[in-house]
Amino acid sequence: MLSQNREYQSLEVKEAVVPVASVAHTEDTLEQATGRTPTKFYGRYHDSMELYASASLVGEYLNAHSSWFSRCAEPMKVQPLGENGYALGIGRFGSFGYEVEPKVGLELLPPVDGIYRIHTIPIPGYYPPGYDVDYNASMRMVEDVANDAPTSINEITRVEWELDLIVDIHFPKFIQRLPKSLVQSTGDRLLNQIVRQVSKRLTHKVSQDFHQCLGIDFPVKSQKKR
Repeated sequence: MLSQNREYQSLEVKEAVVPVASVAHTEDTLEQATGRTPTKFYGRYHDSMELYASASLVGEYLNAHSSWFSRCAEPMKVQPLGENGYALGIGRFGSFGYEVEPKVGLELLPPVDGIYRIHTIPIPGYYPPGYDVDYNASMRMVEDVANDAPTSINEITRVEWELDLIVDIHFPKFIQRLPKSLVQSTGDRLLNQIVRQVSKRLTHKVSQDFHQCLGIDFPVKSQKKR
């Protein structure tokens, strides 16, 4: 869910469309496509984020996600689902003239043995049109001493995360006519693009929001170039 960048730049996720080819596709519908064998795209990601505070303070902030998740996820659309869940509209993505606006339900579970986990949950009344998402992430905190911290706080907590992401897409006929290797490589590239853009944006906002809540100057020097 999280990654970092030294020089943050705003990314318009809703416009992240990769036009590779233009193909007419009037013969098929998403409803018809969902009955076919899906094409699977998989990615495993890991990174970390540094926050200039003790692990206990970072934990208190992460546990109170209802107060920061929605505003930090902007401009993505967020709808609360129960106590720990959210329906998250990622944006508009596509390739080969085929576009989707993925929406996924995520549950941010309370920590168990210091490990925070996030996984997909159903969105009541919503049926994904032609795709399925399996999102499984874990985060843990590593506390250290920040001898060169740009603040008066000499503690630093590194939030390390891992993500396993599987996306199954039920492509219509006009996509299935294309070479499987081309569809697979393009889909893998697009999945990586989505994760990079969303995680970079979310990480920057979470880090900024956290330090502002504690009255700590936003530590620009801690942002690692990716």
